[in-house]
Amino acid sequence: MELAHSLLLNEDAYNQLGEVQKAEFIFDWLRYLEKLLIATSRSDVREKQKTLVEQLLSLLNSSPGPPTRKLLAKNLALLYSIGDTFSVYETIDKCNDLIRSKDDSPSYLPTKLAAVVCLGSLYKKLGRILGNTFTDTVGNILKAMKSAESQGRYEIMLSLQNILNGLGAAATPCHRDVYKAARSCLTDRSMAVRCAAAKCLLELQNEAVFMWSTDLDSVATLCFKSFEGSNYDVRISVSKLLGTVLAKAIISKHPGAAASRQSTRRVSLEEVLELLGTGFLRGSSGFLRASGDMLKGTSSVSRDVRVGVTQAYVVFISTLGGTWLEKNFAAFLSHILSLVSQSHPKATQTQIDAVCSRRCVSFILRATVGGLLGEKAQIAAAKDICQAIWKLKKVMDAVMSDGNLETRLGSADVAASQHILVCALQELGNLIHSLGTTAAPLLQDSSAGILDNVISVTLHPSISVRLAAAWCLHCIAVALPSYLTPLLDRCLERLAVLKSSPEAVTGFSFAVAALLGAVKHCPLGIPHGKGKIIMALAEDLLCSAAQNSRLSAQRTQAGWLLIAALMTLGPAFVGHHLARVLLLWKCVFPVSPEDLESEKSRGDSFTWQVTLEGRAGALCAIKSFVAHCGDLLTEEVIQHLVPPLPCAVDLLTQLSSILKTYGSPLKTPSVVYRQRLYELLILLSPETYEGNLSAILKELAADLTAPDIQVAASTFLLPPLCHQDDLLILSPLLQETDHRFIEEQLLLGSGIACGSLEYDPYSIYEKDVEGDSVPKPLPPTLSVTSSAVKLFGVVCAHVGEAQRPLVLEQLLDSIKHTKGARQQVVQLHVVSAVSSFLKYVAGSKGHLGPEEVRRPVLALVMGALESPNPLLRCAAAEAWARLAQVVEDGVFTAALAQVSFDKLKSARDAVTRTGHSLALGSLHRYLGGISSQHLNSCVGILYTLSQDSTSPDVQTWALHSLSLIIDSAGPLYHTHAEPTLSLIIMLLLNVPPTHAEVHQSLGRCLNALITTLGPELQGNSTSVSTLRSSCLLGCAVMQDNPDCLVQAQAISCLQQLHMFAPRHVNLSSLVSCLCEILLDNSVLVNLCSPYLLLRRAVLACLRQLVQREAAEVSEHAVMLAKNSGEELTLDANIREVGLEGALLTLLDKETDRKLCHDIKETLNHMLTSMAVDKLSFWLKLCKDVLAASADFAAVTCVDTMQEEEGDRGDDASVLTSRSDGRPHPFTNPRWATRVFAAECVCRIITQCENAHSAHFDVALAQDLKKKDSRSDFLVLHLADLIRMAFMAATDHSDQLRLSGLETLLVVIRRFATIPEPEFPGHVILEQYQANVGAALRPAFTSETPPDVTAKACQVCSAWIASGVVSDLNDIRRVHQLLVASLTKIQVGKEALSHLYNESASTMEILAVLKAWAEVYIIAVERHKNHRQPLKTPPACSEESVGNGSISPDGLLDLVHADLGTLSRLWLAALQDFALLTLPSEFASQLPVEGGAFYTAETSENAKLHYYNSWALILHATALWLTGTGFVVADPDEGAPNLSRPVTPTSMCQGSSSGPRVKSPEDVYTERFHLILGISVKFLCSLRSDATMESITACLHALQALLDVPWPRSKIGSDQDLGIELLNVLHRVILTRESPSIQLASLEVVRQIICAAQEPP
Repeated sequence: MELAHSLLLNEDAYNQLGEVQKAEFIFDWLRYLEKLLIATSRSDVREKQKTLVEQLLSLLNSSPGPPTRKLLAKNLALLYSIGDTFSVYETIDKCNDLIRSKDDSPSYLPTKLAAVVCLGSLYKKLGRILGNTFTDTVGNILKAMKSAESQGRYEIMLSLQNILNGLGAAATPCHRDVYKAARSCLTDRSMAVRCAAAKCLLELQNEAVFMWSTDLDSVATLCFKSFEGSNYDVRISVSKLLGTVLAKAIISKHPGAAASRQSTRRVSLEEVLELLGTGFLRGSSGFLRASGDMLKGTSSVSRDVRVGVTQAYVVFISTLGGTWLEKNFAAFLSHILSLVSQSHPKATQTQIDAVCSRRCVSFILRATVGGLLGEKAQIAAAKDICQAIWKLKKVMDAVMSDGNLETRLGSADVAASQHILVCALQELGNLIHSLGTTAAPLLQDSSAGILDNVISVTLHPSISVRLAAAWCLHCIAVALPSYLTPLLDRCLERLAVLKSSPEAVTGFSFAVAALLGAVKHCPLGIPHGKGKIIMALAEDLLCSAAQNSRLSAQRTQAGWLLIAALMTLGPAFVGHHLARVLLLWKCVFPVSPEDLESEKSRGDSFTWQVTLEGRAGALCAIKSFVAHCGDLLTEEVIQHLVPPLPCAVDLLTQLSSILKTYGSPLKTPSVVYRQRLYELLILLSPETYEGNLSAILKELAADLTAPDIQVAASTFLLPPLCHQDDLLILSPLLQETDHRFIEEQLLLGSGIACGSLEYDPYSIYEKDVEGDSVPKPLPPTLSVTSSAVKLFGVVCAHVGEAQRPLVLEQLLDSIKHTKGARQQVVQLHVVSAVSSFLKYVAGSKGHLGPEEVRRPVLALVMGALESPNPLLRCAAAEAWARLAQVVEDGVFTAALAQVSFDKLKSARDAVTRTGHSLALGSLHRYLGGISSQHLNSCVGILYTLSQDSTSPDVQTWALHSLSLIIDSAGPLYHTHAEPTLSLIIMLLLNVPPTHAEVHQSLGRCLNALITTLGPELQGNSTSVSTLRSSCLLGCAVMQDNPDCLVQAQAISCLQQLHMFAPRHVNLSSLVSCLCEILLDNSVLVNLCSPYLLLRRAVLACLRQLVQREAAEVSEHAVMLAKNSGEELTLDANIREVGLEGALLTLLDKETDRKLCHDIKETLNHMLTSMAVDKLSFWLKLCKDVLAASADFAAVTCVDTMQEEEGDRGDDASVLTSRSDGRPHPFTNPRWATRVFAAECVCRIITQCENAHSAHFDVALAQDLKKKDSRSDFLVLHLADLIRMAFMAATDHSDQLRLSGLETLLVVIRRFATIPEPEFPGHVILEQYQANVGAALRPAFTSETPPDVTAKACQVCSAWIASGVVSDLNDIRRVHQLLVASLTKIQVGKEALSHLYNESASTMEILAVLKAWAEVYIIAVERHKNHRQPLKTPPACSEESVGNGSISPDGLLDLVHADLGTLSRLWLAALQDFALLTLPSEFASQLPVEGGAFYTAETSENAKLHYYNSWALILHATALWLTGTGFVVADPDEGAPNLSRPVTPTSMCQGSSSGPRVKSPEDVYTERFHLILGISVKFLCSLRSDATMESITACLHALQALLDVPWPRSKIGSDQDLGIELLNVLHRVILTRESPSIQLASLEVVRQIICAAQEPP
């Protein structure tokens, strides 16, 4: 086909083709022409222009499809812009004539539309050259619009947008007319037309001043109207229009307006916010009409208007930008919070309304404060929010303390403030959570008083405020782990003191539960003793609940909540309290059924309320136990768990009669009880309650068929039961979007509340499913249904087989007996339950049971397949296939397929056709290729359905089903590949763009087809190349589609093609397409392509491309930026910082986890393949990101950097970069981005290690640089590396400090040995010792968390051991830090920080000991090396000491001072390690109170830290022992020194109480065996994760041990010992390849042989 193309259309080739091929041929030629025109010289174009114009215009009459007409128009405009323009007027007249034509037949429509598109394109490209023709054209188009149908209106709006774009200010005469036309289209029936009108108006407002001045109010009202009944796309386009217009109204300076009309005035921020607020609160009813409705109390804003306005708020603020928001934050905050205040009762009329409005307010705050502000501005914003909380709290305090009669008025105030407080507290929590440890200054600032404020609101009368305050504390604890324990103590103490206030009991128990939920996010944990305190308090609350009826409900709830939250801490914490929990659990239920009966006759509705609350709480605590402490679920524990269950089920069966007796107050508690019991049973294995299965099944059936809910809430019940891929054909709301948080409420439908914390306080300690936001449990009536559905699946699969058909028949009957809306609800529940049953049976490879079960299941599913609710059809199709999967009978499957075939042949209605076409697809998905004959008939039917242009729905479902069949048929499908492909192309070229969902299904088909053809697409045969070019053509059509999700499909198809046939995908056009989507609007921070799925597709594709061709991708991106000139305002940045920089900026802005993960992966691939070649570029990127945050650290940074003159300039720029006019490439990156940059620096160093040796050789690097100035080496950037490590290591963020110290460690290890050519005898790192010292010092302050200190110890020892510094005084600076740490840890495990878990102090102690061990080993080594070659005369060494340079013994002398202490601590640590590594059967022999440095309870966590540090400590101890020669008693070893505060177990030092009669010989023997034992145990069972460092250290320890006579004689005299050692070493040599390990092993072998030969 390509061969047939030239500048002119090859009409001979064209006329030989069939109809379908003709369309394809034309489209292909037009694509070719577009590229060719740009490349051809002007004169050549002019030569053929006349013929070309005629050919293009003749195509107008051949009814071109949507993509073709778009491309045709583009080419016409391009042709005129390159060639002569004199015939353009004829062309315009011709188009206008076509539009005026009176022919209204459908066959003529494409021609008319093509003419409209051509006009738009011509004016856009040629603009003002076309003079005054535009008034006639616009008039003509607008006239045509009056009679146009929806496609026509859609194309006319887009065409007008292009005309306005091309003409700019010249089009002023038509502005009003266009405005009028677009107004009517903005509320059109068709959603696509609304979107197009919004785009047209967005273009219009660039020039039409009246839109954002005189007509501002009417534009706003119009947009609110447009939101009514809108879909997601409309809300995105219209909110963009509204937000932009309002932002324009605030920032614009009216050009010349002051002179012409004084009436134009600036609009104030208050007025604009007022306008938006009106839309939020009153919807589109406007200002005047609202009053009548409001008097009647009927007007309620529809949810879609409220959600639309919410998005408009975000666009409005994003357009004004972060700096504007910083300045005006106070005004903005008070306005946003007032939306849910009592002055506007409309927004919070009912609980449901209030929850939805709060969601909207939270979304606005999150998207603006969280998305636009840098960290410093966020801290200021947090203070403002706190101020708002404080004001409301004062109002509340006044009300609460007011004892007089008017308090009733006051209670309205309290209700009024509750929603504002909830929003403010949640945003404050989110802010601090995202700031992480950088928020420390905020919490230390006593004037802000954040903690006091939040804790005092915990006593608010409203339960939702208390929960929000608790959640806020949770966020603070996760962000700043050092606050976790103090906050917990404070809340526990308040809870114990204020036990008699109901608000305090619930408020502080919520807070404690939320804080316990934070522990799993804080690796350093909380002290182990807290569990005991919490357990005691919980027991106390439960026991005292009955004493005071005013408090009994609150105390019961609080007690169980604390126990349930305690369970999340896992087995280590819970094990000790398990017996007490099980006892409480046993006591909460009556022992026998008789007791339950007698209970029913006693009590009143209040006692029942408390009882149900208590039992629900107990069930929840046990559920939490089963979920979080699986290791403790032994047979014995299960025996204790089971007895109360039958009674709990009995109570379940009695609930309805209890409800009848005591009435409605028990309604909610009984629903909650049901839900808790169901949730627990789902977690337990069905064997534990098999005696009660039938009773439970009965209750479930009753629950599902007699629902309280009158609304069919299918959108939360069904999605888990449908297949993820099938949800794509339903409403886009089910897909992941950036606005999921607010769009959810539209999804659930009007009568249903979206989730909120107050519906289930117990969820406050659970990890939220969707990332880090507040847990959002649904109301109990909804969640009980979904639990019932889940449990039904399990129970029904386990009851006796005879019972199954009965239950299913009963469910089937219950649907028949209900009517109307009620019937829909029952059908929904029953079908969900049956789907859940089939899914469970299929998942557990079970059997359906007897034949009779099939009938009711079939009838149920069959009914649902023809239900008007699309979600229900979707779930039914899934169940249909699961049924066939479970029955596993070919005949049955064939019969099912036949049913669908017959239905599809006879049925005419869309519902049946969609349901059964998906059913066929599902059957194939679960049962693979059924048979080829079946495949043929399936494909035949779906072909027919997919061409049914009267119903886009049928096309969508049929094509989706076809994509499933292509996927599952695999190679069998090859025979159908060509016809399917031509069907896809034909539909892509003809389906109107207004039916985006059909295009999305086409995209899925094409994707499946490409996957099925796979690597065959590389072939060269004609048939393959035809297939391939058709695939590429299909991708091109989809790339041009206006719908974002279709573009996403196109990109993933191209990604597949690139994988299978990389040579045939044009990389440069693909990369430029990806960059345009990603960075299209990234100047407006939040608006880079608004579709999450499209951004994900782009990144997934980029990630794949850079794995193969990183350099090419990067070059194409930069080329695009350079060539695009002004046309695409791509990030001005991309020219300077390349694609890599643009991705880093994006990483900083994105919040979606999957996307961020892909961005990091993409950058990592680029770094791996390009960092070495573009070294300066990458280092500058990282440095810019790290330095951009230096508004905190810049000042300290400059003080400590002692630079050579040459580098000085850079540092000043850190300080001035804000003001010098050129924006900094990265403004205020978040800490997470900075951590990533620091990790990149380490990766760059690693990459250089595998590259040229000059990267680590100054002289060589300088030579090569002289020869070729372009070459670049890492060693020349050492100053930058040190500076980056320094900036990171001294930051506010703890994560960044850890990364900075790691970078410093890598730099020290890599560069320590590199000599400085200018000063022989010195190394290049020497000049940076001040910086290293300054970077380490802050890590040893008292408030530094232990993990940072531990890392810093590692850097200290590496620095001292590296030998960079030769001056003793300089070494002392860093040595001093280690000495201080040693003093700190000597007090032992008791006195270290009580902020974290005991294992954290174990980590710190061992890190310090390991650091000292490393220094000692190096000191001994240097001492040895110095002794060996020649004995230096003493005078000389004294001189050198006098000079201050270090003698080889200097370091050893430094260590010697502390060696006595160190040796004791090392021995104690080794002994701990030996005990901890004993097999589990010796557990009973371990000391009860733990070891020297760990406590018994935290031994599991401590093990890990011992594993990390034992090897070096072992080596150091062996060296110390050989140093003392094993014979001379060490003076430090005397008895008085043995009583250190830590009492190590009596092994190497006699315990202080026992008689000290051990002879030195015994002590030595014990130590000898300790070291030998640890070594042999380790070397015997080398785990695959054992590090090289540990193995070599262990072998060196053995060498050291055998260096002196006494141990040698031990081994020599004990032959078994020697043989055992040799066996172990033999195995080490066989299993480890590394030469250094083998040499070390052989050295030990040599020593053993020598020992055996020595005379005893």
